[in-house]
Amino acid sequence: MLTGDRYDAEDLLQQTLLRTVRHGARIAAMTAPAAYLRKVMLNEHLSRRRRRRAEVPQTGPVPVTPPPDVDARDETWRWLASLRPQQRAVLVLRFYEDLPAKAIAELLGCTETTVRSHAFRGLAALRSHLQSLVPEESP
Repeated sequence: MLTGDRYDAEDLLQQTLLRTVRHGARIAAMTAPAAYLRKVMLNEHLSRRRRRRAEVPQTGPVPVTPPPDVDARDETWRWLASLRPQQRAVLVLRFYEDLPAKAIAELLGCTETTVRSHAFRGLAALRSHLQSLVPEESP
């Protein structure tokens, strides 16, 4: 859900595992190793996006294609893919991972206010898209 592309997701997972494999024993001994790995993966994802943006100037959100195993009718996937990376990350962490704003802020290295702002703007964009699909009713 973070990358919007199956192959990018596989690369992200591989890069995360490469970064953490040498610390495997320490990570396994942690009280919440999954949370640590989630943070590493999120940081790696955001770093990759920054590096790509520095290499190739972008004029808008990067178009994202759903993986082949996602039903073509799955509008949610396409709608999430249309959001900016930070907004998508916040919405994925909030609604798919069910994390509170405080935990998301810690993961993203920002304030809770920024998390709420990204969530608000992301949801507003999704609402706008949804309203554009509903025909207007005549009085």
